[in-house]
Amino acid sequence: MATDIIESPTGTRLGLRGWLVLVTLCGATFMTGLDYSIITVALPEIGRDLEFTTTSSLQWVATACLLPTAALMPLFGRASDMIGRRRLFIIGVAGFTGFSLLAAISFAPIMLIAARAGQGVAAAAIGPTALALMTTTFEEGPRRTKAMGVNGALLSLGFVIGTIGGGLITSGLNWRATMLLLFAIGVLIIGAALLLPKTAATAVARLDVPGAVLASLGLFALVYGISTGSTAGWTSLPTLGTLIGAVTLLAGFLATESRHANPLVPLRLLRRRTVKWGMTIGLITFGMCGGATLLLSIYMQDVLGFSALQTGLGFLGEGAAALAAGTIASHLIGARGTTTAIVIGLTVQGAGTAALAFLPAEGGIVLLLLGSAVMGFGHVLTVVAAITTITSGLDEADQGVAGSLAQMPTFIGAVGVAGLTAIATARAEGLAATTTPVLANLGGLQAAFAVAAAICLLGPRSP
Repeated sequence: MATDIIESPTGTRLGLRGWLVLVTLCGATFMTGLDYSIITVALPEIGRDLEFTTTSSLQWVATACLLPTAALMPLFGRASDMIGRRRLFIIGVAGFTGFSLLAAISFAPIMLIAARAGQGVAAAAIGPTALALMTTTFEEGPRRTKAMGVNGALLSLGFVIGTIGGGLITSGLNWRATMLLLFAIGVLIIGAALLLPKTAATAVARLDVPGAVLASLGLFALVYGISTGSTAGWTSLPTLGTLIGAVTLLAGFLATESRHANPLVPLRLLRRRTVKWGMTIGLITFGMCGGATLLLSIYMQDVLGFSALQTGLGFLGEGAAALAAGTIASHLIGARGTTTAIVIGLTVQGAGTAALAFLPAEGGIVLLLLGSAVMGFGHVLTVVAAITTITSGLDEADQGVAGSLAQMPTFIGAVGVAGLTAIATARAEGLAATTTPVLANLGGLQAAFAVAAAICLLGPRSP
């Protein structure tokens, strides 16, 4: 298989071409991360403009993109190893760009939801291939770790910029401009993708079709059940049926993989201690940080009375800390190793989240900025170290699959978001009879922050 490792004799320096390749790959993942937060802010205006009839139907604008991304990542991860990562990456970026334009010109709800589903399919191709290209372009060691740090920082920054930019763009222009922004970014990335190293297919004979079907349907059902459980009810028949179906399908997937000559996800990868540990850590850090970030948005709007734009600005501390952590991560991992970096990262994330459990009903902006910054700093440290752990020590032919495995906690982490939201709701309902609605809501949020902090601080510290 053709390879193109970018090497430099001077420590962690990436070189001009290395930086151009890295910016291209990170730009694509930044674009998909930006999309998630920017569309969330624009949802109310989208609902009014396209006349969505219910809140649940409007939510499909976000869910229609999320579901295929989570469901198809393992398929595209293996496909990238078979047909060439650069080729699939360009196809994914081109698809995302085209569907972004279609979303911008949508004139009916069904048209927008279909375009969003197309963006989700394309994003599923971009995520694992971008990560696999990164791990095969930069040799294992300081340069790869530095690249992972930049990628982790930009992923987190994409959320913050999307939240702020979504508010600015939708208030100054309209929601269609947010999709046109994604289209413009996509066009630039397609041009820059010509710089990426060419890769050939591996020796995998044929695609594991049964495994692909079972994995895609199982992950689709799992993420769908988690995403809709809070509205449909966690004990409702549709939610329980969906989650039980997801477990059944994924169990069938594992059984199929154990017998297939060329499995979609080789079980030898899933049996590696570093892969299992890295994915567990990823699930914890994404679930708890994602959940805490959502609760912070609720705190700023429902307790402090912030507008959507003010809420976006409230995440500036988290965004700045993410950039700093991405810069420091490679040095920390190089000096102390991934295990130490994960321990430090989870501890710092837990400490920052614990501070948020003391947010007051009024005047809590300083604590909010500092606590969320500390949380975000620890989160990015943990993410970079976890992804480095998952993708290290593997054959190049497995990097596409490893890339999809490393991305999965981002979506399965929705379990943590749903869990923390349920804790906040239950605690608020328990307090409702003895205090004001605002204080009851605050009490629920504080309880959820405390649980998120405890999970981070008590998470597994070694593989």
